[in-house]
Amino acid sequence: MAGLLDRLLGRPKAVVPGWIDSDTLRQRQVAGEPVLLVDVRGPEEFASPPGHLPGAINIPLPELPGRLAEVTAQSRSVVLVCKTDRRSAKAAETLLAAGVADVAVLRGGTDGWHQRGLPLD
Repeated sequence: MAGLLDRLLGRPKAVVPGWIDSDTLRQRQVAGEPVLLVDVRGPEEFASPPGHLPGAINIPLPELPGRLAEVTAQSRSVVLVCKTDRRSAKAAETLLAAGVADVAVLRGGTDGWHQRGLPLD
């Protein structure tokens, strides 16, 4: 009903991020798909054990609004990651509001990745 009301009133459709699981992301990486993996944890979390995902770049969540050009210049699908998936979900909202369309959040974050036994850098 809310969707119908929004259309009748001319409100824009809500844009929500996609979600991706660890196994699917790893398959995409192994296949060589162009994915920009952005870890939004702080630099100390990014560098400390157990580590970060292979190929990830570190843009801490508070810095993301000022570093949007780094993300949009890549012209790739964006996957956001943090320790669980809360900060990365917030980061997805920021990117979607800035007009970045192809955004996904890694379900379970690095914790979920590690639990699956997938490699970390």
